[in-house]
Amino acid sequence: MALRPARCYRWDSPAYCRVARNPQDSFITGIPGIKITKFDMGNLTAEFDAEVSLIAENDMQIRHNALESARIAANKILQDKLGRNNYRLKIRVYPHHVMRENVMATGAGADRVQSGMRGAFGKPVGRAARIRKKQEIISVYVNDDKEAVETAKRALRVAMSKLPKSMKILIKA
Repeated sequence: MALRPARCYRWDSPAYCRVARNPQDSFITGIPGIKITKFDMGNLTAEFDAEVSLIAENDMQIRHNALESARIAANKILQDKLGRNNYRLKIRVYPHHVMRENVMATGAGADRVQSGMRGAFGKPVGRAARIRKKQEIISVYVNDDKEAVETAKRALRVAMSKLPKSMKILIKA
């Protein structure tokens, strides 16, 4: 089944993220794993002069699969153009919030089986990062030459197309 639209997951409550080592202490069980495989890529030890960041213009929620898609797209451009040792890419947010879905039965006789919105706590379907306005989402660290900064901007523009809502690119030299 396709992903539900963002309007199904409003930001009208605190982040739902209570997960404990002891299963009885958790509010929810069976939480899907995070799809983001790495949060830091490139050369993690070198010092870089410039930082190019993706900044949120509004409050939003970003699913973990969208963050992973943006990471892969940006990393591919940076690795092809600059090489593995000439940049550092960092995902600055973590998907703590667990999204739930009240699955409704369909088909003949479903109305006899279903209880509607009574006890509609829902089953976990994924995770999302809750982003505040002006928060950094992804940062790329490069050397302060024009070509490297332009490549980082282009990589973040591609990553921006994978993420919801509007964002802007900020350069700190």
